[in-house]
Amino acid sequence: MKKTLFLTPLMLFITACIAQQQPLEYNTDKNSLLWEVSGNGLEKSSYLFGTFHMLCKDDINFSNTFNEALKRSDVVYMEMDMDDPATMLGGMMYMTMKDGKKLKDFYTEEEYKRLEDYFNKTLKMPLTMFQTMKPYFLVAFFYPSYMDCDAPSGVEQEIITLCKEYNKEIKGLETIQFQASIFDSIPYEWQAKELLNNIDSADAMKAEFASMVKLYKNQNLDSLAAYINKSDFSEEQYGKVLLTDRNKNWADQLNKLMRKESLFVAVGAGHLPGKTGVISLLKEMGYTVKPLENKKSTQKSEVAILQSTLN
Repeated sequence: MKKTLFLTPLMLFITACIAQQQPLEYNTDKNSLLWEVSGNGLEKSSYLFGTFHMLCKDDINFSNTFNEALKRSDVVYMEMDMDDPATMLGGMMYMTMKDGKKLKDFYTEEEYKRLEDYFNKTLKMPLTMFQTMKPYFLVAFFYPSYMDCDAPSGVEQEIITLCKEYNKEIKGLETIQFQASIFDSIPYEWQAKELLNNIDSADAMKAEFASMVKLYKNQNLDSLAAYINKSDFSEEQYGKVLLTDRNKNWADQLNKLMRKESLFVAVGAGHLPGKTGVISLLKEMGYTVKPLENKKSTQKSEVAILQSTLN
């Protein structure tokens, strides 16, 4: 027994060392949420991962390759520094409309009543709480009602939990101030119209959300991007502000940051594919960007097998 107790930590240590030296496996069919960035003078690879802001908790499963890439990275970058309390606490202030505008200013009495009824009866939330919030931010409250589970969660939130476990620092590519300012550049009248459209077509929105979730779970970034491009935000003036300009800004930041340390970059999956997506932009800069195998393992890990053998 003593010999077994001695061998167990020794063999686990050796196995861990060997695992760290093994290259990560590439995905030949290119359907993956996880990508490796290398070449162009980088000393160490960095990684891109596409997130989905809300899924059923049981659907959020990270692969062994994902965990290994996260462990190898020096620092994690998200759209915002989401483990900073100041980001979350300051969020409400920056979600407020300018010039004292209120939701009632953008609707007829009948339209506002439809909006109010939906919040009260379907979402079980009083609309009076959100009178000064930028209209399109309120769409985020609809997503749980589109989901057939009692435990929705965000992919980003689960990554934050892992970062704490692996002792990884999280930083942001943008600030909450910047993200909120984007919605100041989109007319509140348009946002209010889209908010009401979401309510009036709730069944269609639920079906659309389910289709996007399916594409995400299948890790089909190109199809997901095509689906997003059919949305209202694909209108040239807003798509540029919400996607194209931000992707360019992120790629420029990553070009500098990756030369200093290995990054694990977790941003919305819709930002990665396409001609103006982060993957293409980094390739244009001279980097090699390849998809990694990202399937959840159903087999016991080497360590688990080793433990059961020694015990």
